Amino acid sequence: MDTTKKIEKTMNEIRDFLIAKNEQYGDSVMNPIRVFSKAGIDEGLRARIDDKLNRLMQGNDSMESDEDVVKDLIGYLTLLLIQIRGGK
Repeated sequence: MDTTKKIEKTMNEIRDFLIAKNEQYGDSVMNPIRVFSKAGIDEGLRARIDDKLNRLMQGNDSMESDEDVVKDLIGYLTLLLIQIRGGK
């Protein structure tokens, strides 16, 4: 399989993963309930990205594999890009 096909396959997988996570968690990233944190969506996403980067740097896969962390990072970065673009 050439690189273009691998990119397409991987991005489709990430898209499906992100949509499933968003449905599972009730759009909690873009529409948080704000019980404890009053941080804006941008700041909340950046905090989640920091947490995921920390897990990746620690290399401890007892909670989740590096692949899971990377997929979550791609998802959070995608949501951050959507937010930066004005949620469009």
